[in-house]
Amino acid sequence: MTTAAIGIDFGTTNSVVALAGIDGSVTTRSFATRQGAVDAYRSALMFWREGRPPESFVTHVSGPDALDMALGMTSEHRFLQSLKTHLSSRAFQETRLFGKLFKLEDLIGVFLTDLSKDLDGAGALPLISGRPVVFAGERPDEELAVGRLRASYGKAGMAQVDFAYEPLGAAYWYARDLKTPQTMLVADFGGGTSDFSVMRFEPGQRGRLEAIPLSHAGVGVAGDTFDYRIIEHAVSPALGKGTEYRSFGKLLPVPAHYHAAFAQWHKLSLMKSRETMAELNALIRDAVEPAKLEDLLTVIEYDLGYELYRAVSAAKIALSGQDEATLSFRQTGVAIERRIRRAEFDRWIAEDVGAIETALDRALAEAGVAPGGIEAVFMTGGTSYVPAVRSLFERRFGAGRLHIGDAFRSVASGLALLALDRARAAAMA
Repeated sequence: MTTAAIGIDFGTTNSVVALAGIDGSVTTRSFATRQGAVDAYRSALMFWREGRPPESFVTHVSGPDALDMALGMTSEHRFLQSLKTHLSSRAFQETRLFGKLFKLEDLIGVFLTDLSKDLDGAGALPLISGRPVVFAGERPDEELAVGRLRASYGKAGMAQVDFAYEPLGAAYWYARDLKTPQTMLVADFGGGTSDFSVMRFEPGQRGRLEAIPLSHAGVGVAGDTFDYRIIEHAVSPALGKGTEYRSFGKLLPVPAHYHAAFAQWHKLSLMKSRETMAELNALIRDAVEPAKLEDLLTVIEYDLGYELYRAVSAAKIALSGQDEATLSFRQTGVAIERRIRRAEFDRWIAEDVGAIETALDRALAEAGVAPGGIEAVFMTGGTSYVPAVRSLFERRFGAGRLHIGDAFRSVASGLALLALDRARAAAMA
């Protein structure tokens, strides 16, 4: 297949590259990793210093290999992921890695360079990158986020990039075989955001249906948020959250910031400083339940955050198919066993599901379409399998109208088709 257009779904957790042929066929790019070929490339970077001074130099690896190396690396290194979540925040301007200053655009540019390595035409062919409807963060600055994302692609040699909402890409993929007009809702659940688009597909040129966007809405709540709720309620209490320590004859709560760091597992490594470790050891000496804080210290000291989140993710996935699941974590002397009932998990995420529903309602209201006017709902992303989320959509639209798409490929594949169609339209203009 001769590639005619490219779609890139740069995600919080994983990224996918799709290639569209001149005939409209689409394939997703496969990446060679230490564990074999993958289509979904982990959105991660790891930097480390190689060799001894003065000849030493800083090198890096990305994707699944970055994660594998970080887990086994004993020398000084920096593991970075979820860079997309910082795009809209002015708080993250730059960081220093082994003495070299990197802006956020530089780091994402390094990742995108690896993602597009050896990809013929990456700087010349029509290219559309996805973007969330609402960027992650409490007060997202959209202009800043889009500007940074564009600059990142430029640093990777892809300056001629266009952007489209990620749910629009998913809609294109779903609607590629539609034969009759349809009003559709697309629900795209990522790691950092949940995005919604109401689309109308009408007959257009060349006998195909053309997409007419009616509205877009989104919220910074998604799969990562649900993981953290399990950490918050089932894991952190076993590591000392809510316990007390003695100070000058008084009982005081263990400071909350030690457990707030669990919001993103890779940030736990930032706690492994001499100051923090000394503080925790002092707390352990005066703690009412010292064993729990000792386990917390072990998790930080031995960089067990990723293993912990893998156990959490496994429990969350199990709860999508059964009424109860066991969160089981046993590493380096730390043992956490917690039976979680689905009803319990539903209570933990109820406020988050409510935020998702609010964004959904906003999309419908802005489109001027009632739930009964939606003929099909296309859902993509792992969070679409969470029963509380699925129940919300079944209640609003009926199970018969729900269609579940490929969690990894739908958005990128649709973006590639969209890039192809826009290029054709421009050529005919």
